[in-house]
Amino acid sequence: MIIHLNKFGSVFTSRQNGKESYAAFLPTLNSVGVDEEVIVDFEGVSVFSPSWGDEFLTPLQQKFGDRLFLKVSQNPSVILTLSTLEKINQAKFKRM
Repeated sequence: MIIHLNKFGSVFTSRQNGKESYAAFLPTLNSVGVDEEVIVDFEGVSVFSPSWGDEFLTPLQQKFGDRLFLKVSQNPSVILTLSTLEKINQAKFKRM
């Protein structure tokens, strides 16, 4: 499954919005097969804050573990946020 974040918009800034986006997407996530990979695509994202990312990506990482992959992005906002989340959670995201 590929999660195209741009379906949620292009600016991801608040913890509450991240939590709501995850909750809205949860029924779809529950249909992911036990061996299926989950890929997060940041194309079209202009602003990506640590608070939004923590509420959306951290639960994804907890739910899917090694099956979660993040598409490499050249967006400085995405790069910095992912680095921040990795430091805070002491866990690396798998990139592709």
